[in-house]
Amino acid sequence: MKPLHVISFLFLSACVFFFNTAVAQELYVFSDPASNAPARSLSIKYAGKWVGESQVGHQHNANRQMLESQFGINKNLMLRTGLTMGNMYNLDNNRLTFESVNVYAKYRFLSNDGVHKHFRAAAFLKGVFSTNDLKYDELTAEGDQTAVQAGLIFTQLVHKLAVSSTLALTEVLDGERFLKYGGPRNFGYQAFNYSLSAGYLVLPRTYSGFNQTNLNLYIELLGSRGQGPEMFDAGAGSITRTTFQYVDLAPALQLIIKSNAKLNLGYRFQLSGNAYRMSNSAFLVSYERTFLNTFKR
Repeated sequence: MKPLHVISFLFLSACVFFFNTAVAQELYVFSDPASNAPARSLSIKYAGKWVGESQVGHQHNANRQMLESQFGINKNLMLRTGLTMGNMYNLDNNRLTFESVNVYAKYRFLSNDGVHKHFRAAAFLKGVFSTNDLKYDELTAEGDQTAVQAGLIFTQLVHKLAVSSTLALTEVLDGERFLKYGGPRNFGYQAFNYSLSAGYLVLPRTYSGFNQTNLNLYIELLGSRGQGPEMFDAGAGSITRTTFQYVDLAPALQLIIKSNAKLNLGYRFQLSGNAYRMSNSAFLVSYERTFLNTFKR
């Protein structure tokens, strides 16, 4: 059995073990749950992402700074808007410049709630306008490219554990995609993104009030498979499309303070893959503050 398959099996086994023995939070650090923001709430979030050793020889501290606002329209619908600044694509200096804006909508279409447990399913759509040029195989909706992403999320919570899966299609709308010429194209424009996430509430062991600080532990598998560059086969006299794939592991810690503030620390690194990426690892820090009952009924 390959090392990646062993790790995936152990990860899934751990999820099943906790799922059957533990009593979690579903405020994942690297993905979204099927549950929505509280109705009539407003959240403001800052996040900073710093990439690790680069495949492309960065000579500076490559990072992205993100600011988001989130609106809970009702129990089934939420909206999010955001912008990013960064220097990941400015190889000449460390100066942060405007990078992208995005809009995200999620609709929860299924909710089966019980005592200390629930199963929920949601559909989402995200659009991103980015000033960056398409340079890598890795296709995201984080600001790296102008893109549209749509998908489904399924989340099961039982007591202190939540397990969630996301399935999404990403379409990059880079200008090269629409040029009409006969030669091979340098990049692909479509990817299937997926995740499997688990979160466990460690503290407090006994709940006594909203002012208690919660400590959550997370582990997430994040992957992508898609089209790579086109290659010209001289022997066949035709153009063929390559493919890429990668799988990352992302452990994280989370503190929830007074039930309305959230501090996240996470590290994401590649387990396996053949994609040409900016970096195979990244460190993420974020802080989010939620204001309940901001909007009238």
